[in-house]
Amino acid sequence: MVSFSNLSSLEQARFNMIEQQVRTWDVLSPEVLEVLRTLPREDFVPGRYRKLAFSDLRIPLGHDQVMMKPLEEGRLLQSLALAPDDRVLEVGTGSGFLAACLGRLAGQVHSLEIFQDLAELARERLQGAGINNVTIEVADALAGWQPAEPLDVVVMTGSIASVPEHWSDWVRTGGRLFCIRGHSPAMEAVVMRHLGGGQWLDDSLFETDLPRLIGAEDAETFEF
Repeated sequence: MVSFSNLSSLEQARFNMIEQQVRTWDVLSPEVLEVLRTLPREDFVPGRYRKLAFSDLRIPLGHDQVMMKPLEEGRLLQSLALAPDDRVLEVGTGSGFLAACLGRLAGQVHSLEIFQDLAELARERLQGAGINNVTIEVADALAGWQPAEPLDVVVMTGSIASVPEHWSDWVRTGGRLFCIRGHSPAMEAVVMRHLGGGQWLDDSLFETDLPRLIGAEDAETFEF
């Protein structure tokens, strides 16, 4: 049992985030909780919001983009049940914090970010955290980008009305795709499991309301 009175104010805030936010959303995976406990989230937020790093808030990143709330990140990570050899694609690097979490839990992570400045900051933060299995590419996932081969996991950090048609081949049979789909103010965060033969099994996680992926409104989409 941790003695709360013996923690620094920073560690108290981190402790609160895990115990009063993340755990209350039934995030109980020891691996996920350990990542959230040991990875310095405060180093991934813009400096002026450092004091809010552990709050139940979406932190602005610029370009009308935001970080997910800690409890949303925890549910996302737990739902993917990542294995140490999983190959992960993240669409929307943002601050780099989720990419760092994915890097701690999976084998290799490739993250796409459309904004050059966000990509550069995320690279610096990942390097500072000692995460060396995450690569960041400045690219638009909705404008012809394709992976070299199907992946174990694809994670979308921005919202979309429905999943782009050309993404149907991005996830191997048995793999998972996390997305935030629907329309404001009641979007749905869901993990879609690829069963093969064009069949998918949806696992609805929570309701949320996040900014669109850039270009998502005009992307050709379909329902799995």
